[in-house]
Amino acid sequence: MVSTIDHLATGAGIDLLRRGGSAVDAAIGANAVLAVTSSHMCGMGGDLWALVHHGDGAPAALDASGRAGSRADPDRARAEGLTRIPLKGDIRAVTVPGAVDGWLALHERFGRLPLDDVFAAAIGLAEGGFPVAPLLAYMAPLVADVEHNELPAAPVTGQIVTRPGSARALRAIAGHGRAGFYGGEFGEGLAAAGPDEFSAGDLDEVQARWVEPISAEAFGHRIWSPPPASQGYLTLLGAAIADGLDPARDGPGTHLLIEAAVQAGHDRPLVLHEGADPAALLAPELIERRRADIDPDRAGHLDVPAFGGDTTYLCAIDGDGMGVSLINSNASGFGAHLVAGSSGIFLHDRGLGFSLEPGHPAEYGPGRRPPHTLSPALVTRRDGGLRSVLGTMGGDTQPQIVLQMLVAGLLHGLD
Repeated sequence: MVSTIDHLATGAGIDLLRRGGSAVDAAIGANAVLAVTSSHMCGMGGDLWALVHHGDGAPAALDASGRAGSRADPDRARAEGLTRIPLKGDIRAVTVPGAVDGWLALHERFGRLPLDDVFAAAIGLAEGGFPVAPLLAYMAPLVADVEHNELPAAPVTGQIVTRPGSARALRAIAGHGRAGFYGGEFGEGLAAAGPDEFSAGDLDEVQARWVEPISAEAFGHRIWSPPPASQGYLTLLGAAIADGLDPARDGPGTHLLIEAAVQAGHDRPLVLHEGADPAALLAPELIERRRADIDPDRAGHLDVPAFGGDTTYLCAIDGDGMGVSLINSNASGFGAHLVAGSSGIFLHDRGLGFSLEPGHPAEYGPGRRPPHTLSPALVTRRDGGLRSVLGTMGGDTQPQIVLQMLVAGLLHGLD
């Protein structure tokens, strides 16, 4: 089974499974198609997080989020009068994109089919054309004036368009690995777009890394997430808070779940950064204190982050029971509205997670990873077997949406 927002991507993943590929092959192949057809949400110029269930017990967790350039200078930004990183048209919003490093790390560890096969559908659509989806048609005019943009200025739904730069990038990755991408046309375009941000060595550093997943028990299951700088801990914290409130009494998605999500997430801008301690973020005494602050009969008065953003989520499970929960994103829409040179690939604006407050734990600076909204989830049964892979688009609201999905599925038996 494969689930994505685009039938072309889902079909590519299913085809790879039928040809003997793993769930990881299917996920990468589907993601590559989305990188071609859905550049208003994700792509090779973005970041990636994934959880892979490959046997009983803890899943493998991949952090393929990129670092700011080694020339990133918060003092210079503040001297310009900035209080936050500009999100559009400014290379400072761009960290080294980690998605392709993420694909390669996933494939090296769990792939079965060669990358030529995994990328074949995406390359075919990029070269031969694909029909424009309604949302892409709606959003494309926003980047009509962006230099090197391959999309038509005002496409109509169903219009056939091509992405030759993406086809070249995918062929280069299949043929030459990361050097074909970070050291090729894309990397040259990124370096040219940000000579004051990136040094020559920044693109040589692999952005993907395997990390220890974090988890919490709730609703009779164990729920898994990537660690910080992902905000996935909020899914676990919200679930642990809600688990002691009998959320089944209200039905899925109502008052107690909203309050649990608010209690979990209201202080995220202060506590989430790449060095945050998951044990402290999920401490039992913290869970109890925040649960006690919820009134079952009336709404609380805490503010929560509310940046919407645009991204997409996908998941896949193969016949051997391997499950993949994966998010790849440009952060907000077409990202920074910058393209990496002649590659035609949009660059994300994940720098939106940085702070320009001096001394803030998530302060913008050289080699730093910003806080991430991306938070894929995975659920195992008490015996360690896979119960579910799940996630969502939705910017800051992802943990609340996933919490509602968990209760709907695990407590109410909804499909």
